[in-house]
Amino acid sequence: MMMRLLKRCVVFIVILNLIGCGQQGTQGEEPTIQVKLADGRINKMKIEEYIAGVVAGEMKKGWEKNAYAAQAIIARTFTLKRLEENGNNTISARHEEAQAYRPENITPEIREAIKMTRGEVITYQGEYIQGWFHSSAGGQTTSAKAGLAYKEAEPPYIHSVESPDGLAPADIQDWQVSVGLEELAKALERAGEKIVQVKDIQVLKRDDTGRIVQIEIIYEQGSMQLHGAEFRTLIGPDKLKSTLIKSIGRSGNSFTFSGSGYGHGVGMSQWGAYNMAQKGKKAEEIVNYYFKDVKIVKKWN
Repeated sequence: MMMRLLKRCVVFIVILNLIGCGQQGTQGEEPTIQVKLADGRINKMKIEEYIAGVVAGEMKKGWEKNAYAAQAIIARTFTLKRLEENGNNTISARHEEAQAYRPENITPEIREAIKMTRGEVITYQGEYIQGWFHSSAGGQTTSAKAGLAYKEAEPPYIHSVESPDGLAPADIQDWQVSVGLEELAKALERAGEKIVQVKDIQVLKRDDTGRIVQIEIIYEQGSMQLHGAEFRTLIGPDKLKSTLIKSIGRSGNSFTFSGSGYGHGVGMSQWGAYNMAQKGKKAEEIVNYYFKDVKIVKKWN
């Protein structure tokens, strides 16, 4: 019994040393982590090499270096926070489970951005923040509870700010998507409801940014209520691009959703960061704009 406890303590100490526990002012060596690839293989690498692959996977080619740098700081923070929560040094390369990872897309500009922010992470009161980011906020970021259906207390560093997303593509700034009745019924079945046919969809509540927070699905047997973020996930987050939905209309055997933005709208907007970087803002300025009362600290040289 004592030996098992001792082994567990040793493993825990090793993990704490690896991720640094989020404490400020403690510089150490660059961690080595394990990246679980989509095919199940595990690659061991230095964390900065992994972050380069994440920035290459999460942002487009040809962007401003300071936008890449802001993404690098957030991705590094996201990674260390996830490893801390998992209690190990393995992270998935699948964007559904962690962050997109595409090392084949790494450019010299991305390498520069990684180098210029090497070891930099975001903390709030000495702990790693939740490094949330998304493609476009549609002009205004939102709270974690509204954008992500976050169950815990709203993080104090998350706030709603105007986001300069005007350079986002037209199909992100304004979009329409149609969802057929059969597709809608199958999606809602994943929420545990056996639905024959959806009759109507009503928005019950929006947040101050216009995002749907509560939605009601009316069908033949009754009705169900869902958080807007949960509804988007059921339909498919790449199809229903955001919960910043301006209107819902029915035409024949489908519902049409009209909205703007892409992603949950919490934390840093990538298109906003791109615009700010084009106007000369530094990576640290971009991070401090989207996250409130945080500190950027250097964890290793």
